[in-house]
Amino acid sequence: MKSTHRKKSRAAMISVLSNATLVALKIVVGVYIGSVSVISEAIHSGVDLLAAAIAYLAVRTSGRPPDRKHPFGHGKFENISGTVEALLIFLAAAWIVRESVQKLRHPEPIGVAALGVGIMLLSAAVNVIVSRMLFRVARETDSVALEADAWHLRTDVYTSVGVMAGLGIIWIGGIYFPTVELGWVDPVAAIGVAVLIIKAALDLTLKSARDLLDVSLPSEEESIIRRQISEHAPNIRGVRRLRTRKAGSTRFVELTILVDSEMTVGESHCIADVITQAIQERYQGVIVTIHIEPWKPHGSRRGSGSPERE
Repeated sequence: MKSTHRKKSRAAMISVLSNATLVALKIVVGVYIGSVSVISEAIHSGVDLLAAAIAYLAVRTSGRPPDRKHPFGHGKFENISGTVEALLIFLAAAWIVRESVQKLRHPEPIGVAALGVGIMLLSAAVNVIVSRMLFRVARETDSVALEADAWHLRTDVYTSVGVMAGLGIIWIGGIYFPTVELGWVDPVAAIGVAVLIIKAALDLTLKSARDLLDVSLPSEEESIIRRQISEHAPNIRGVRRLRTRKAGSTRFVELTILVDSEMTVGESHCIADVITQAIQERYQGVIVTIHIEPWKPHGSRRGSGSPERE
């Protein structure tokens, strides 16, 4: 478990450092050449930097063991992180649209467009590498915060390519069609950036916030859990009140099993331990709570061969 948290923290720190570097470079280049699309990308990367910092703090906090005030652990810090990141994206998109509309109304010439193309190409390349790393670690550790951070950077790749294309048009147009006014391409590209990141923010909000509401695990995961239980059908007479939820990367599974009333306490608890171990082997770090009740023949709905379910 400690190695998992170290891996998550290291990945989050790499994201923080790469974003900080790109923000500084984009701001310098954007201001120098007077490009609102490059500056909007700097703002976007600034949001990514803040999101990466939040993700870093979230994965460190979520790794703390349960305590008196947080008996169920700190996993939801990752969900809160993802939700806050989504809200920050909405704010960044609003700012980009506002600045772009202003520049469409009052166009200004772009300076060295080739320099903007270069910084966008560098940004896209770096974020492809870092986002792939984050996606891989997020899958390995089931981290909502790292997945959110990875989507931030993947979106940044798309927007960087869009801005690079816009600046490329201005650059090439200035060489071959010097009399054609192409300044409008820059703010239009910036608005395209805003549209893309709003879509990413909507997806991220839905994904991160659902676990804050204690939504059940996906149906396929619940089916796997039931399958783990059904393997013990000869000793289990029924399954009732299966409830599931998730906080960060931690899953919680609660259920009631029915056993023969003649079974001893030791035997029934042994069965509960076997079920718990089977579920934990399938999902790392899952917390399983099993309540045991006596089964009576007249309460059976499916016969003695299959577990009874609600």
